[in-house]
Amino acid sequence: MQQGRRVSAVRAAVLALICVVPWVASGCGSAGDDAVAQGGTFQFVSPGGQTVITYDPPSSRQRIADVSGPDVVTDQTIGLDDFAGKVVVINVWGSWCGPCRGEADDLEHVYAQNKASGVEFLGINLRDNRQAAKDFMIDRKVAFPSIYDFAGLTLAALTTPTSVVPTTIVLDRDHRPAAVFLKAITADELGSTVQRVLAEPVAQPQ
Repeated sequence: MQQGRRVSAVRAAVLALICVVPWVASGCGSAGDDAVAQGGTFQFVSPGGQTVITYDPPSSRQRIADVSGPDVVTDQTIGLDDFAGKVVVINVWGSWCGPCRGEADDLEHVYAQNKASGVEFLGINLRDNRQAAKDFMIDRKVAFPSIYDFAGLTLAALTTPTSVVPTTIVLDRDHRPAAVFLKAITADELGSTVQRVLAEPVAQPQ
């Protein structure tokens, strides 16, 4: 019971960080010394307010909890389990977020360049009107799927600071965070990070 109450309290604390003023175009929140742990999986820490954090060597990484939810467009359930053994780029976004609009083409460019190499992208759409989210994806020709997560329940499973939108997380083939970007991302920095993670040797089963 005590463990259950602790997890519930953690989730409540995470949800309390979610930006509830979606029209702040410059992004919202800041990356302080936020840390959340859940179930012995990945613990996120942003030391000194850094906006780009890498996790090396790979042996130091921990898996994140499973992330799943309804697809923005189809309403079918999608999640990390659909991409077993693949490098996955998770992007937290909202159609109301100016920096998200600015980075959309860069994300799509990197996705198109790397999907044939075993890289998948999964968006998490936060605090958004569903039709506005669909229109965003159609207008910008976004080819990768996104989870519709208005309340932030799916996002809470990531145990990352949810006060920063956009956030981009690069997971290795074992779905362990290799890099986290608490800011709008460029095609060059995301592409180079994806290539670096792709080049890592495949972990041998224990």
